[in-house]
Amino acid sequence: MKVLFAGTPQAAVEPLKHLVDQEDLDVVAVLTRPDAPVGRKKTLTPSPVAQAAAELGLAVIKADRVDAAVIDQILVTGAQVGAVVAYGALLKPAALEALPMGWVNLHFSALPAWRGAAPVQQSLLAGETTAAATTFVLDEGMDTGPVLRRFTDPVRADDVAGTVLNRLSEVGAPVLAESLRDLANGVTPTPQTGQGTKAPKLTGTDGRIDWNQPAERIAARVRAVTPEPGAWTELDGARFKITGHVVQRHEPDAQEVPAPPGQVMIHHGSVLVGTGSHPVELTLVQPAGKKSMAASDWARGRMTGADTSEVKFA
Repeated sequence: MKVLFAGTPQAAVEPLKHLVDQEDLDVVAVLTRPDAPVGRKKTLTPSPVAQAAAELGLAVIKADRVDAAVIDQILVTGAQVGAVVAYGALLKPAALEALPMGWVNLHFSALPAWRGAAPVQQSLLAGETTAAATTFVLDEGMDTGPVLRRFTDPVRADDVAGTVLNRLSEVGAPVLAESLRDLANGVTPTPQTGQGTKAPKLTGTDGRIDWNQPAERIAARVRAVTPEPGAWTELDGARFKITGHVVQRHEPDAQEVPAPPGQVMIHHGSVLVGTGSHPVELTLVQPAGKKSMAASDWARGRMTGADTSEVKFA
């Protein structure tokens, strides 16, 4: 079976590599988004999928939308089916009809829940404790096509969106391959049922922590926005990033420590912050102008010999 792979971010790299390794699947080309500016210098950089495709010796088509010219390039490859993992653009009817077997998408949610660009981030923000992925046949809607396969995976205590995405990518790679085989073998996909929810991309504003919220909501927000767009607060008028998960401290001795929202404390060697309910423990932080570090290392330098009551996040 000749396969066109369409994907852009790092989460799509493992599925691409897995498909290339399958003897019965022939990845004839890769479709990905054009090079994008990266870093402070805004250097034009190929997508992670484009870089992986180059290493694998695959032909690469770069396009931000699949118009008539791109469809012509796709047809030249002889592809019979498309395999999609976070390509980053909706396919219009002409593109959907271009390949004889259609397109199979690996989406990182239990559809119809969390349709859109940020399913993992939005599900974690909602406090869900089980991650999921679904393979389905693309249609004209936003992640509305009929389902071939799905699986679930528990969210670990130290997970953030990045680690969940990595794991779903790895586990989902062989599921995508099996879904392509299902389609080739005539398996009829199952229509989606139930109420759908939307998963729009998160912005930098979504990363700001409101310490007046309950600890569980703060923990969910930090988990959802890490590593992108990033969790942050303010300290001494400067942005202060929280680069790792936070731990809810339910035990009585931690809760008995006076902790107004945003107040930072060292308690038995741990760095705690007051919230609207019980404290949370910071694990990794990044003060303004510095690299990410263990919260305990930052606290020892920032709070030793200082008036700790002045160390408060805004």
